[in-house]
Amino acid sequence: MAEKNGVKLAPSILSADFSRLGAQIDEAEKAGADWIHVDVMDGHFVPNITIGPAVVKSIRSCTKLPLDVHLMIESPEKYIKQFAEAGSDIITVHAEACKHLHRVVENIKELGAKAGVSINPATPLELIYEILPSIDLMLIMSVNPGFGGQKYITGSEDKVARLRKKIDELGISCEIEIDGGITADNALKVVNAGAQVLVAGSAVFNKKETIAEAIAKIKNSIA
Repeated sequence: MAEKNGVKLAPSILSADFSRLGAQIDEAEKAGADWIHVDVMDGHFVPNITIGPAVVKSIRSCTKLPLDVHLMIESPEKYIKQFAEAGSDIITVHAEACKHLHRVVENIKELGAKAGVSINPATPLELIYEILPSIDLMLIMSVNPGFGGQKYITGSEDKVARLRKKIDELGISCEIEIDGGITADNALKVVNAGAQVLVAGSAVFNKKETIAEAIAKIKNSIA
C-alpha cells in the first residue's frame, strides 16, 4: 500500500504487544506502514520508562522500514550515538530537553541519521524557528508526552498550520510530523493543516481490529 496523498503513517510501538513485538511490526509493515515510530522515555523528562538502544537494535533486525526514534529524555546528547549505532534512521529530540539544540542536531546528522526536533503542546512554535532550516523533521506533540492512548488536544491542528506556513515562508524541506491521539476520525484534519507524517499508537495496535484493518482505516480516511 502506497502513501496516501504523500502522507506517511508511522505506527508507534508504544501501544504494541511487546510479547509479540517483532510479529506486530511485521504485520504493520505488510499492512502499509511507512515508518516505525519508537518512543524512548526515561522517567525524568516524561513520567514513564520505556526502551533503550538494545530494543531499537532488535527492531532494526526485523524490519526494513525507517525507524523513527523519538527521544523523550533528558540530556539526549549523551545517548544519540548509541541510538544511531542501533539503527535509527531518524532521531528526534525535544527542544525543551536541549541546552544547545543546534549542537545536538548537528551531532545527529554527523552520525548519519536524519535530525528531528519536537515540542510539547504548551511550548510556543517561536522557540524552534531558528533551528528549522537545520532539521529534517519537526514533530508537534498533540498530547502531553509520557503515555499512550491519550486524547488528542483540540486545536493542535492550528499549531501545525502555523508551522506549515513558516516552513513555506522559509522555503525549506522540513517534514511535519504529529504525534498524540491520532485516529481515523481526526487524521484528515491534521493532514489538511499540513501534517505529512502521522504517528498512531493505540489506533493501530488495539484488540478491536487487526493491525491491517486499523492502518487501512486511517489511510482511507485521508485518501
